[in-house]
Amino acid sequence: MAATHGYQDLDRLLGHMTGDEKHGPAATSTLDAIWVLYDRVLNVSPATADDPARDRFLLPKGHGPMAYYAVLAAKGFFPESLLADFGSYDSPLGHHPDRTLVPGAEISSGSLGHGLPLAVGSALGLRARGLTDSKVWVLIGDAELDEGSNHEAIAYAGPTGLEQLHTLVIDNSSATHGWPGGIASRFTAAGWSAATVDGRDHEALYEAFTAPHPGRARAVVARVEPSY
Repeated sequence: MAATHGYQDLDRLLGHMTGDEKHGPAATSTLDAIWVLYDRVLNVSPATADDPARDRFLLPKGHGPMAYYAVLAAKGFFPESLLADFGSYDSPLGHHPDRTLVPGAEISSGSLGHGLPLAVGSALGLRARGLTDSKVWVLIGDAELDEGSNHEAIAYAGPTGLEQLHTLVIDNSSATHGWPGGIASRFTAAGWSAATVDGRDHEALYEAFTAPHPGRARAVVARVEPSY
């Protein structure tokens, strides 16, 4: 099994990944939130990555996968040595994650706007199979909410009461349109439970991630200033 590391190791792990197509701000915006999820919230590990009862984390915001790869390596899903070949021709760690190549990846990502609908379907599937303790988390960017498919998923998941569904929105002020009253209000208007927190504050993230929301899907908006 690959070695595991702590939060203090993430900068070093990120440093292994070099090149001109890193989408650095997209990665660093998500780093703290992904770390808190994998370190303190998600019920998944390398040993349970194929367990039907595992929690699932979906990353449709795949154009900035460096933070995701660093956290997966830190948690032992694959060896740290793979990071140095990030983006190379024969590396499993591409500029967009491929679920057939990256250990621990639940979906392959490409066009924005697919992840939240996939997460809705995953939550419905778990409910149909009686796996009601398993949770589905999906990370989207605020600009990804410009895609209409996400709003269809939001509108469906609220009235359906998909309690197992959790959406993490990384808000780094890159959206074209925005939403009156803030992003969280878009979700609450559709019947979701929602909160907005500092996306660098680990305790605030943890409290928002684990807050009870019986009978409702949950959205957490993590507000960040991107690092360059």
